[in-house]
Amino acid sequence: MKTDSVIKILFIENSVEDAEQIITLLRNSGVAVRPARATNPDQIHAALEELGPDLVLFNPSVNGLPLRSVVQQIDASARDIALLACVSKIDDQIVAEMFQDGAQGVGSRAQPKQLVTVIKREFESLHMRRQVRRLESALRESERRCDALLDSSNDPIAYVHEGMHVRANRSYLDTFGYADYDDLLGLPVLDLIGPADADNFKALLRALSRGEKAEYRMELHARRADGSTFPATAEFAHATFEGETCLQIVFRRQQVDPALVEQLQRDAVTGLFNRARTLEFIENAVSAASEGRKGQSLLLIEPDNWSQIVNGIGLGKTDELLAAFAHRVSMQLGQEDVAGLLAEHTIGVILHTDNDEAIREWISGLQQTISREIFDLGTQSITLTASIGGSLLGERNANTDMLLNQSSQALRSAQGQGGNRNELHDPAAREKADAERERNWLGLLRQALTQNEFMLYHQQTISLQDAEGDYSELLLRMNGPQGEVSPGFFMPIAEKYGLNAEIDRWVLNQAINALKARDRAGVPTTFFVKLTSESLQQQATLLPWLDKTLKNASLRRGRLVLEMTESKVVTMLRPAQEFINAWKNLGGQFALEQFGSGLNSFQLLNHIDADYLKIDRSFMADLPQHPENQKKITEICQQAHEMKRMAVAEWVEDAASTSLLFACGVDFVQGNFLQEPQPLLINI
Repeated sequence: MKTDSVIKILFIENSVEDAEQIITLLRNSGVAVRPARATNPDQIHAALEELGPDLVLFNPSVNGLPLRSVVQQIDASARDIALLACVSKIDDQIVAEMFQDGAQGVGSRAQPKQLVTVIKREFESLHMRRQVRRLESALRESERRCDALLDSSNDPIAYVHEGMHVRANRSYLDTFGYADYDDLLGLPVLDLIGPADADNFKALLRALSRGEKAEYRMELHARRADGSTFPATAEFAHATFEGETCLQIVFRRQQVDPALVEQLQRDAVTGLFNRARTLEFIENAVSAASEGRKGQSLLLIEPDNWSQIVNGIGLGKTDELLAAFAHRVSMQLGQEDVAGLLAEHTIGVILHTDNDEAIREWISGLQQTISREIFDLGTQSITLTASIGGSLLGERNANTDMLLNQSSQALRSAQGQGGNRNELHDPAAREKADAERERNWLGLLRQALTQNEFMLYHQQTISLQDAEGDYSELLLRMNGPQGEVSPGFFMPIAEKYGLNAEIDRWVLNQAINALKARDRAGVPTTFFVKLTSESLQQQATLLPWLDKTLKNASLRRGRLVLEMTESKVVTMLRPAQEFINAWKNLGGQFALEQFGSGLNSFQLLNHIDADYLKIDRSFMADLPQHPENQKKITEICQQAHEMKRMAVAEWVEDAASTSLLFACGVDFVQGNFLQEPQPLLINI
């Protein structure tokens, strides 16, 4: 499922704590949740109307609320909503009863991984059903428009079912010499084909009707009603007519020079297929994979350090170098393989091999060939290396967008590890590949810590209430071998191997140094700095270090605001409470991120003394089009101000949202629309 998807879940639970436990579990698994809770039919009805949930998570232990009545309420809402039962333990009888009463899935509280997997699976199924309905609607609209355009087309077009005409346009009738469609009704299309081509045409129709691999274009002689013939090209496409599958056949008189067609499909610089034609080949490969074909893969190939190379040789030699690079790739292709230019210097290869080992041998052979080659460019001679990322193609990923994304991610990961690397997405070997990737990233992380290869950006947080001074959020990046790397790539690895606390301390030290420099320059600033949960476990050493470092810097109280996500604080409430109280005694301030996404976020403030509430980003998406989100933000701001807390809105991406947030009572706003992140200068 998409990591940025927000699942709206209605919890039918007796206990808020039990619901919060599942919410935290989902968020820790990378799933954003918009929750609501109900314990009786009236509350369920209100939640179905207001929240519009994607999933209902039902606890059978809720008193006086049988599963069948919940199913009836969902059915009465006329919405497609997934209903899951969440039980203490799973046995055959419980599962059978839940499914018999209308549940679509059963999850176990005692098995968190199974529960998360079931929720993700049902949400993906729901998303797929919604997509299918949208596509069906779009298809019906397209068919309606196509039918309206059919008669206005100058091309002779007919629809054929089981070899018989079921529809034809005016141009088709005129071309073949028929006055009215009634003359064609029930006439076999084979009667309109010259005798010399009849057998081949019949064989092609049979193959297409069976779904076998066949050409969708045929040169032939067509026969008119008076018996005369004319040369034509018949083009075939699968279609539907009045709900029945059929073939669309277009007869074209125009004879196109095949050499010209080939030339138009090629890139002028490299001689490879152009982007449009390459994408067609990828679509065909995906289609073949969906029908069970094996042994296909998509590879993306890029020269390493391309920008630096172009700067070195000059733009005038760029095309020459790219053409030579593409030629080396072409020389490695087999008879069935296809190569094309997908982007400025990205070559896509559809490889056909017998086994996975052959793919890796091909990749290794190409990389060795390129690295050994000397590229002569007039008076200059240079060498290159290449990074290759790709994905095996099978039924599970037989989707063009998915295949391209998997290959692109593999390429970027290979480049991020230093270049002249390759990475192949293979679901069957995912665990092994993940382990190897983790080892590489772990090495880069340790190198970054020892060689000071992390870097900080700051994004201004703008006050809507005229607060004095500058406010900025600090954002961490890593200087990788191929450029900057965002935290999403390396922080999960750092967390797994216990490096987060060390990274936190590096960030805090840099932030304090920057604040000290800004004070000297007369630019009073407040920094928001993210803190990981690992630092809470080391507060016995972290707090004394912070106290000493801040005193040495002679900073005013409140210039450093530490922040953590609401879900992390909930799962570590006692250590978080102790740390925050001690931190505030040192003069620090604290912010809760992703605030408002829990069932009762303000209840958390009874235990956590937060100065800033950073409203969950899910409320900001398309804010002008969602009045219910505007209402929720207003409520959060009103309660925050009553409790003397300040509200911060992140991920603000347009002017209209900024105006609405001001009207809602937000104190600070932050987002790329207001300012792109800028490198943090320590000594200013």
